[in-house]
Amino acid sequence: MDMSLVAAVMASQAGAVQQQVANSVLKSNLDSEKSSVLTLLGAGQQTPSLGNVAAGVGGNLNIAA
Repeated sequence: MDMSLVAAVMASQAGAVQQQVANSVLKSNLDSEKSSVLTLLGAGQQTPSLGNVAAGVGGNLNIAA
């Protein structure tokens, strides 16, 4: 086999490995960003519904006291 052909195959394989590593890192970063966004948006927090309480409950809050 010609050495240039061997070098080309080796470079191609190295490029494929680098691409796999890059994809893995990118997926990890995207998962981390997704988690951050969900945390900032408050996803997963169970806010209680005020649909079954008496009128006026939860309306105004006096923060001056």
